Amino acid sequence: MTSQEYLTLREYRIRLGWSINKLAIEAGIVRQAAANAEAGQAIRADTAKALADALSRGYGREIDVLHIKGLNIL
Repeated sequence: MTSQEYLTLREYRIRLGWSINKLAIEAGIVRQAAANAEAGQAIRADTAKALADALSRGYGREIDVLHIKGLNIL
């Protein structure tokens, strides 16, 4: 996947067929943190990692934090 093909958190989530609640549960974070991340608000690095790990499990391949467009990591 090239940098031009990186998706936003919302795009990754929707392609998995996940709700924002499902993403939060899979990442082990509260729903508001997942919603904040998707909205481009600042999130902690550990939250970003949890989201990337959840997506990685969902897709069955590694998705690095840096490969999620629009994350605003503190």
